[in-house]
Amino acid sequence: MRATHRSSRRAARRRRQRAVVLGCAALLVALGAGGYAALAPGSARTASEGPTTQARAVPPLTEPSAEPSAAPRSVEPSVEPSVAPPSSAAPPTVVEHGDGSFTAATATGGRVGTGSVLRRYRVEVEDGTGIDPNTAAAAVQAVLSDPRSWTTDGRDSFQLVSSGSYDFTVKIASPDTADAICATGGLDTRGEVNCDVGKQVVVNSRRWLTGSPQFDGSLDDYRALIVNHEVGHRIGHGHETCPGPGRPAPAMMQQIYGLKGCTANAWPYDANGTYLRGPSVP
Repeated sequence: MRATHRSSRRAARRRRQRAVVLGCAALLVALGAGGYAALAPGSARTASEGPTTQARAVPPLTEPSAEPSAAPRSVEPSVEPSVAPPSSAAPPTVVEHGDGSFTAATATGGRVGTGSVLRRYRVEVEDGTGIDPNTAAAAVQAVLSDPRSWTTDGRDSFQLVSSGSYDFTVKIASPDTADAICATGGLDTRGEVNCDVGKQVVVNSRRWLTGSPQFDGSLDDYRALIVNHEVGHRIGHGHETCPGPGRPAPAMMQQIYGLKGCTANAWPYDANGTYLRGPSVP
């Protein structure tokens, strides 16, 4: 009975070992399945398990512009381009020495003023100065026709002529030529000022073209002052000076030498026909 019992125990032990082996195998299979599930997408990982590799867009080498590219265009300047200055802004060319010959204007005009003393005049311009004789004649005629000029004295009247007899000439000459003509009357005009000599009202082309730094009116007004001052000498007026601060300078004042407190003025009379006089000076 002992041998049989021993055999029975060995058989039972073998059955138990087989069951353990089969159980371990089953456990390994179960663990394998569970480990795969732990690595499935969407599961959490700890830092010790290594970095995750996430898909991301690779940026382009150049960022695309927000708007489609436009055709090249010029950039507008931040400052307005300068406007070409008017011709009066450019300094005129003063020819110091003209040709010495003169061309008379062909323009003529009617008698202006009611005075009994008619003074005929013609206008001549030295060749080479760049001044047009007929344009100059029109300017002189406009001055002497203005009611603020000498016709308001009730004695004198004027007429522009191009031929025939005349009482005086308005002669526009270069500075050198003006000096030479004025010197015949013993006057030293130094290439700067005008004169009345013989039968000639001599206008320095520098003054005709540039005006005077002492006169703050327009160039046309300064030309009117030239004509009124020199024609004033022609009809018998002498020099005058400033009558008082703030008052109009007389047309017979040498305004090119300073206004002495007066205001620049081109006319012997005001709009009301009042003579704008000042104290007489040599």
